[in-house]
Amino acid sequence: MSTSEQIGQSDWDDAVLNFEVAASMIGLAPGLQEMLRHPRRAIEVAVPVRCDDGTIRTFTGWRVQYSLTRGPGKGGIRFHPDATLDEVKALAMTMTWKCALMEVPHGGAKGAVRCDPNELSTGELERLTRRYANEILPVIGPDRDVPAPDLGTGEREMAWIMDTCAASSGGFAGSFVTGKSPWVGGVEERRQATGRGVAAAAGIAADSLELSDAPRFAVVGMGEVGGAAARFLVDRGWRLVGAGDLSGGVANPDGIDPIPVIRGVRDGRPLHECVPGEAMSSAEILELDVDVLIPAAVSGVIHEANADRIRAGVVVEGANEPVTGLADRILEANRVIVVPDLIANGGGVIASYVESLQDSPVKFDIGTGTAERIEATVTRALESARALAVDHDTTLRVAAIANAVQRVAEVHQMRGLYP
Repeated sequence: MSTSEQIGQSDWDDAVLNFEVAASMIGLAPGLQEMLRHPRRAIEVAVPVRCDDGTIRTFTGWRVQYSLTRGPGKGGIRFHPDATLDEVKALAMTMTWKCALMEVPHGGAKGAVRCDPNELSTGELERLTRRYANEILPVIGPDRDVPAPDLGTGEREMAWIMDTCAASSGGFAGSFVTGKSPWVGGVEERRQATGRGVAAAAGIAADSLELSDAPRFAVVGMGEVGGAAARFLVDRGWRLVGAGDLSGGVANPDGIDPIPVIRGVRDGRPLHECVPGEAMSSAEILELDVDVLIPAAVSGVIHEANADRIRAGVVVEGANEPVTGLADRILEANRVIVVPDLIANGGGVIASYVESLQDSPVKFDIGTGTAERIEATVTRALESARALAVDHDTTLRVAAIANAVQRVAEVHQMRGLYP
């Protein structure tokens, strides 16, 4: 159960509330507002798996396609023991707005299986992934909905899904998923694309606040996203003073080299053993006195109970929904700027789109390099949201959603309503 659910408000409630505030702000017609607050399709599937000991366990999975108006659905698949339908719906809605803001011709979708991948053997995990893929196969595909990795999944799981789709279709099926290994049609830049976008968003926020040339920052979640963001920011002259992960954290006011920290995470070592500094918990890293805080691990780590203790001037959401709705309002009251996930971690969507074009049988000239495209698009989205936030005296999150809703609504109006 997420933190927001523990305090009486679900991820879905938060997502709908933010949407309604944004829609009202731009004067969206009531009929369109009502239509856009419902997912286009949500399916629940049973995922039976034969375990290594011969027993059969049945897991629950979902795929939610929130909007297909601007193009095929796009969104990750997460494997997590606390996954719920409400969470998946909220994430699918966010993906809809994210794709619109990142200027890619996709709608929003999300999938999940309620399981703990750490408790499953490699064989059990493969059978679960393939069975889940087979169950959602009727609603996915390059012209319907294109899954990608998310929490608890990665290149390996995407290869299994691709192969399952290929076995059914009789073709290569590379375009059925993104986030694949470059060896099977993936894009090398994707591995650091989300982190690159997070770093770009942090840089823009720091510039707007006229922070020092070497802002102090902390990252909780030094995996693929947080680790890449830390490297990019340190390369720009920023000082990493706190790093946290599942194993705990380490703080050092003189600065932390992210490279040995990233290696330590991959090797499963406690972070305080990887670099000099003071050992502390990830929760304590969140509360360090820094210029910029990047929560890049899981959702709900900043919540009603700890929001008042956040001392960063800027929070850049590297993870999906790391700040709960109630915490968002506390941070706003404390004048902490939150750069929302639908802008900050949008780089992965852009890299996924480039991968889709690469996998298409009709080849396209994608022009600008992926890295440059990510930084330029994130910059445009954040500057546009900032201007709207100033005009309407609202948060960056509400302003970004308003911009995205406007784009989706305009396409709805162009296409009309069938029949």
